[in-house]
Amino acid sequence: MRILGFNFSKISVEMLNGKKGEISINSNVDIEDIGEINEDILKSQEKPIKINFIYLVKYEPELAKIDLKGTIILSLDEQQAKDVLKDWKKKKISDEFRNIIFNIILRKATIKALELEDEMNLPSHMPMPVIGKENVEEKKEK
Repeated sequence: MRILGFNFSKISVEMLNGKKGEISINSNVDIEDIGEINEDILKSQEKPIKINFIYLVKYEPELAKIDLKGTIILSLDEQQAKDVLKDWKKKKISDEFRNIIFNIILRKATIKALELEDEMNLPSHMPMPVIGKENVEEKKEK
């Protein structure tokens, strides 16, 4: 399996009229569609497929929302592509394939979401590394 392409088709940040106070941040990844690409751009043993996805970060209660949509284009061997497309007709994805796809999406979309959060002065939806007094003392000892 090779990644041939990854692009965002929608990048949206929306500040809502939320209440001040304690907030909760939830993120979600979902596959909208999986389809085949009917072009002979690869070797005969490989088949390109496209995967449309959504990556959503919500700040509750109704403070903000980050909505990312995009497409991944993958090269799979012909049998694997047939299996994936056959499973998708039943709206199913094997656990192994789902893990691979979600990791690709999370790697790219999380970075974009962190950029947007920084620009909009929103708290990060995931913990960032922090250096504290203990970390500095450990380095001095080494």
